[in-house]
Amino acid sequence: MPGQKLYPRATVKKIVKAHSNCNVSKNADVMMFLDYMLFLQNLIKEATIEAKQGGERGITARSVRKVTADSLAKFRG
Repeated sequence: MPGQKLYPRATVKKIVKAHSNCNVSKNADVMMFLDYMLFLQNLIKEATIEAKQGGERGITARSVRKVTADSLAKFRG
């Protein structure tokens, strides 16, 4: 639907501010959301490769667990 928000911006800003005790700039929440979406895209891609190499018919929790650590390492700052 046009105009529908993907996530509550104010809620994200409040959570980040509560955990870091810092103010969040105007569009920092957008950058965090986009980085999160890139992480999920990478995780699914790697899990798909792992599942195919393991002879599985689809992505399973096991294939996701195997690639999670590597995907997290790629997205650490």
